Amino acid sequence: MPLSEHEQRLLDQIEQALYAEDPKWANTVRISDPRNHYKRRLVKASIGFVLGVVLLMVGVVAPIIPLGVGGFVVMLAACLWGLSSWKRMNGFGGDTAPRPGAQAQPPERRRSSRPSFMERMEERWRRRGEER
Repeated sequence: MPLSEHEQRLLDQIEQALYAEDPKWANTVRISDPRNHYKRRLVKASIGFVLGVVLLMVGVVAPIIPLGVGGFVVMLAACLWGLSSWKRMNGFGGDTAPRPGAQAQPPERRRSSRPSFMERMEERWRRRGEER
């Protein structure tokens, strides 16, 4: 939904005030790509995963069970963090805006010669009364 003229003017005024107050920070924010942020998070998650593997191996070799469990937990947390960053970076997350130039397309339904499970169940339900 496009902004009204009044809203656009207010937004322009806020932007000008921001540039006047701290032009260096405003320029940095303006030119930064959010995907770079998620790439950095992916790198950090990869490092965390490797650290978790090392902790797990140390816990297995030197029979320190809590260290091995801790390594597994670190690996799991790093995987979840990395996957969420990967989804957001590639636009699969629900809280990201579509990439510029990408057109919204309606989801395509997969058509097959076979009816879906629900359609088969509904047909069986309808035939149930006819069989008696």
